[in-house]
Amino acid sequence: MGLAWAVQVNQNPDLLPNVTLGYSIYENFLSARITCEAMMDLPSPGQEDIPNYSCGRQKTVLAVLENVPTEISILISNMMGIHKIPQTVPRSGCSESCLPGYTKVIQEGSPVCCYDCRLCAEGTISTQEDADHCARCPDVQYANINQDGCIPKVITFLSFEEKLGLILASCALTLSLTTALVFGIFVKYRETPVVRANNRDLTYILLVSLLLSFLSSLLFIGQPNKVTCLLRQVLFSIIFSVAVSSVLAKTITVVVAFMATKPGNRWRKWLGKSLANYIIVACSSLQLVICVVWLGTSPPFPESDTHSQPGYIVLQCNEGSVAMFYVALGYMGFLAAICFTVAFLARRLPGAFNEAKLITFSLLVFCSVWVSFVPTYLSTKGKYMVAVQIFSMLASSCGLLGCIFLPKCYIIVLRPHLNVKEHIKIKDGN
Repeated sequence: MGLAWAVQVNQNPDLLPNVTLGYSIYENFLSARITCEAMMDLPSPGQEDIPNYSCGRQKTVLAVLENVPTEISILISNMMGIHKIPQTVPRSGCSESCLPGYTKVIQEGSPVCCYDCRLCAEGTISTQEDADHCARCPDVQYANINQDGCIPKVITFLSFEEKLGLILASCALTLSLTTALVFGIFVKYRETPVVRANNRDLTYILLVSLLLSFLSSLLFIGQPNKVTCLLRQVLFSIIFSVAVSSVLAKTITVVVAFMATKPGNRWRKWLGKSLANYIIVACSSLQLVICVVWLGTSPPFPESDTHSQPGYIVLQCNEGSVAMFYVALGYMGFLAAICFTVAFLARRLPGAFNEAKLITFSLLVFCSVWVSFVPTYLSTKGKYMVAVQIFSMLASSCGLLGCIFLPKCYIIVLRPHLNVKEHIKIKDGN
């Protein structure tokens, strides 16, 4: 570049009349040390690099032409400023300067000083004119709209203060209070035929597990920390497994109770609390083992996601092992599928045993929610993934609560004349 400028000036007598320019070319290899050696040589007239020592060769440095990275350019400016030697970046005569936010692209078949300006790629910036390349912002920052500077990213998570978090938290608390009210009604009328006919202990276990499932959804709202990340998926998996196991136990109890009404049937020995308790303990224990393995091998932990959403730092819980998360979710789905199948087959049982119809419909709602959860969960990012899981927890639990218990509460509270043993006998007779 220095040679080209010297030839151009020397050939044009109007630029610097009666002056002939020479030039010295230095290659710094983008090295600060080599650049310093060259800058020591420029103001040294003699054979040695001794600035201002006028003995031997004579030369006058008019200017330094450079086109180097910013760090080395600053180094040249500091050293040449001592000797009052101007420093300039030569401009191309065949191309306009590239503004910040753009990078130079050499025109094919043209001299190296002829180039086009190309906008920096998304997420990269250039802060000086005629930049040779664009650079990425740090992880905690992102490129501004002009791509000539970096802006701090916004920290985001599903909080109680924002509208979405407030709505989900309000729904969780409302459903928790509704479950507590239903539980109170069943305790108050525990000696009535409707409550006694469908195994009170299983009913209480199911209601408590539904109450805990509504409350556990609150762990998903707010800034993630180590404790909430460890607890929320584990509690979700165990509590929902207990709830589905209780429904399964109620369904199997209905089937066994109907079959045991036949004289001499061998299913009569399975009647009682032992069968239901065994089903709940066995099914829930396997989910507990899955969660213990999960926590022991690859436990969840809080993390900052700086890449999934441009301009945002998403505070979230890393599940540790995605495979274990889907194993726990798959096991819960397996229990629900078994329960739905048994309830569907038993839906036509007569009389007092028709709770299987309610269970069938409630499990249909439950399974529909969680089948649609997986693709929706995978297609969302950031805090909306958390919102999808909370909604699925609330919707599926609400399906169990509404479909199984609201018809009974309607009879207990509003139609007490139907909550008598004679009415159940009449239904049996029909």
